[in-house]
Amino acid sequence: MSPLLVKANKAGGKIVEVTPESAGWTHVGFAAHRLQAGESLQLETGGRELCIVVLTGTVTVQAGEQQWREIGHRQSVFEDRSPYAVYVPLDTAVGITAVNNAEVALCSAPAANHRPARLIEPSTMTRSVRGKGANTRYVCDILPQTAEADGLLVVEVVTPSGHSSSYPPHKHDSDNVPLESSLEETYYHRLNPEQGFAYQRVYTDDRSIDEAMAVENHDVVMVPRGYHPVTVPYGYDGYYLNVMAGPKRVWHFKNDPAHDWLMTK
Repeated sequence: MSPLLVKANKAGGKIVEVTPESAGWTHVGFAAHRLQAGESLQLETGGRELCIVVLTGTVTVQAGEQQWREIGHRQSVFEDRSPYAVYVPLDTAVGITAVNNAEVALCSAPAANHRPARLIEPSTMTRSVRGKGANTRYVCDILPQTAEADGLLVVEVVTPSGHSSSYPPHKHDSDNVPLESSLEETYYHRLNPEQGFAYQRVYTDDRSIDEAMAVENHDVVMVPRGYHPVTVPYGYDGYYLNVMAGPKRVWHFKNDPAHDWLMTK
């Protein structure tokens, strides 16, 4: 199995987890949890900021002295609407309690500033369409670089059946702003129907990394550097939640020169 692929737990509360220590990098942390109705998850942010994304179901979130009751309205990540999310700064106690069965994502990165915790409502998120033809995909910016945070960038993407995504292949592993920024990244994959699979390749120009992975529902792919396209086979729709962070909170990418010609088709 590829060292960049983190397989999901098929049962239990913790679906999958990536820490800087387990990934062997510096910035991005990610976890996804199932919560049964009435079940709670407690944590401390410590020296990291956190973006809680309510993927499905409804939850109540307590962040320090602030509380947001019964947020979340999707039954599936494939619904054509944006999620609820909560931004939580460093050094904050957090409680997440499921009102009904829910799935939540915990996206984190190192932080230095004590910003206020805040609710990120679906109506404030920018939705867009990228690509054309069989490269078309549907994007929702949950925590973009225009929103206040120290390091985190969070976005979700739905890729239709038979389409490619994060394509033409692009990378963001060089600190060369504005041409390219250095960002670690995780892909949290979902498939519809759930028994499906998708393919993701992660490779560098010198092929010191060249991994091709079949990803199943709830799996995570880690992208420490290199290009990282995704393809979804016919009959299944793909979803992924991206978490990015690096030394500078900007997203500038470079396409693989071998495939950049696709931008002119």
